[in-house]
Amino acid sequence: MLVEQPDSIAEPVPVQGERLRRGLAIVTGGRRGIGRAICCELAAAGFDVAVVDVVDDASAHDTVEIVRSAGRNAGFYRRDISDTADNPEFVARIENDFGAVTCLVNNAGIQVAVRGDLLDVTVESFDRLVGVNLRGTFFFTQAVARAMLARPEPGSRERSIITITSANAGLVSPEKGPYCISKAGLSMASQQFAVRLADGGIRVHEIRPGLIQTDMTADVFEKYSAQVASGQLSAIRRWGQPGDIARGVSALATGAIPFSTGDIYHIGGGMQLHRL
Repeated sequence: MLVEQPDSIAEPVPVQGERLRRGLAIVTGGRRGIGRAICCELAAAGFDVAVVDVVDDASAHDTVEIVRSAGRNAGFYRRDISDTADNPEFVARIENDFGAVTCLVNNAGIQVAVRGDLLDVTVESFDRLVGVNLRGTFFFTQAVARAMLARPEPGSRERSIITITSANAGLVSPEKGPYCISKAGLSMASQQFAVRLADGGIRVHEIRPGLIQTDMTADVFEKYSAQVASGQLSAIRRWGQPGDIARGVSALATGAIPFSTGDIYHIGGGMQLHRL
């Protein structure tokens, strides 16, 4: 049997005082699921939050209101990150509204529209996956990194860039090949930024989620649940929840692991472990 699931998103606890004012976090893909959980967790930790997403709907504005209920400033910005033309201006607009960015969480990403044979992948579907997950994230990170470096290091405030990739950055799934390729490339990009930005006091991290119960995995929930429950796919016999990822992001963003940059954090219940 699957073990009991924890709450996916804890209610944010209002924070007060200058000690917990950590600056601004930009969260891409922040309107629901893992993104919303990250926004809530960062708000509870003392960040103001800019919620960036390609979809402007009630869920997006609900996320903003949840952040505000924690006593933090928040705003929603509609953006398709595959459109890289005016990234510097877009980042400048957010900073003009909320102040200096101290944390970027690259969470936005898309999955293959139809899982299928690697030999049937089209140029159009490949370009779309890579355009959002890898190219879009790379150039948005570049724009935010430039904005961070253009400002003096903000005293004792931690600065970080955290990218959510996937267990598929290392685990092969030929039925969703372009997705795996995009996430593997994003993993290397994260390590490249870690080296480039270390002297600027900006730590760069990668989180690889395992099987997380969200809308994106709804189509395979039944398929994988038996394997999760048996321990075949996950040493911890349950599906991960968005809050599991969010807590990891918060720990890294607040400097709980200060002597780390360029590292890969697996949050998947042991999914990445090789066993005989």
